Amino acid sequence: MSVPQRPNRKGDHIKRVGIVFSGGPAPAANAVISSAAISFLEDDREVIGFFHGYSNLQDYHPVSHRLLPDEHYRIFEEKDLSGLRNSRGIVIGTARANPGKGIDKPADLDDPAKTVRLRNVYSALVDLEIDALISIGGDDTLKTANFLHEYQKRLPKDARRVQVVHLPKTIDNDYRGIDFTFGFFTAVDVMAKELQNLRADAIATSSYFVVETMGRKAGWLSYGVAIAGEANLVIAVEDVTGSLTIDVNGEPKLSLDALVDRVVDLIIAREKRAKHYGTVVLAEGIAEMLPEQQIQGLPRDEHGHLSLGRLDLGKFVATLATKRYEQRTGRKKKVTGLQLGYESRCAPPHAFDVMLGSQLGIGAYRALVEENLDGFLVSVEKQLDLLYVPFKDLVNPQTLKTEVRLIRPGSDYHRLARFLETRTDKFVEWSPGRRHER
Repeated sequence: MSVPQRPNRKGDHIKRVGIVFSGGPAPAANAVISSAAISFLEDDREVIGFFHGYSNLQDYHPVSHRLLPDEHYRIFEEKDLSGLRNSRGIVIGTARANPGKGIDKPADLDDPAKTVRLRNVYSALVDLEIDALISIGGDDTLKTANFLHEYQKRLPKDARRVQVVHLPKTIDNDYRGIDFTFGFFTAVDVMAKELQNLRADAIATSSYFVVETMGRKAGWLSYGVAIAGEANLVIAVEDVTGSLTIDVNGEPKLSLDALVDRVVDLIIAREKRAKHYGTVVLAEGIAEMLPEQQIQGLPRDEHGHLSLGRLDLGKFVATLATKRYEQRTGRKKKVTGLQLGYESRCAPPHAFDVMLGSQLGIGAYRALVEENLDGFLVSVEKQLDLLYVPFKDLVNPQTLKTEVRLIRPGSDYHRLARFLETRTDKFVEWSPGRRHER
């Protein structure tokens, strides 16, 4: 009987692999981590999981801050990974530490002062004899992975190299290079169920809820929640055009007055249909489109993003809509605002997210060991078929920034949300063949 030949593998020099998870949590994180780790362990390779993103890596110093096992990282064993795939949270934790802060253009990668934290990360990996790093995170983490990849190109030819692959993570689903990111469907499901509870409350009390969801740069999440949760109106960053904008020094900004009027228009239009209740979904990212004077003083994170949770857009708009409705009708209406999002980030993962995350984790092994890739994003298409996208196709070469994948106006996904919400342009009587007015 012939023994099957071992496939020719290009990355057999990779003996020790590091895993870092950075940015906000996402359901199925542990499916990704455990599937990646077990792939290497079963092939007699070592796997190290770094605690809390880049927090410890960027502060590494060979004398004053060496990285220690069980304090700054863990060396995975097979027993650590059993039953982890469907678990909540992130087994190695996460953080928003940004070792690439201050790097805004390619020339900055040659500046020792601007790359000091990036150099610390590289030195820590070399000190621990890491051959490859698996980066898991959102677009800012992809940017950091690319920084590390590009930084090493500038090192002397005989310097040790740490190969880098990146696995896309965000519940916002706004990644170029992949159709759906792990955690997205879980987050939509959790928030849509909460929105349905609020809808039942609105029906019982003849009131309205204005719900702010996560979705800083694109509307995928807010649209998904609105569609699955049966909202009557959804507004995301892609919708801030035309009548919803005002000109501020030649730049279009979100008109808060127009947004509030849009909500009140909805309430009045539904009253004409004898519907005295409803729900509205707003993507948090539209707050960043407000004029500067309305967002001045809000804190920002390590990547320069506004702390949108401190603004509480849902409550803000709900308060204004209550007053505007009374001004326009002479009647009172209860409109309540609230935020949804944090409760979904560590929810039990949806089965599809577990499958997707597991395939991405195994894809990291295949990218490094089978294909010997460096500077690639691991992606899937069609029936979870793996593919690998080079960083250079995802990162702007001049600004070194990643580009967000927006919902295309007029696309079928965009039209789906618009079709299912309440029309406010005119009163539509129900008749066979007309769409259902909720």
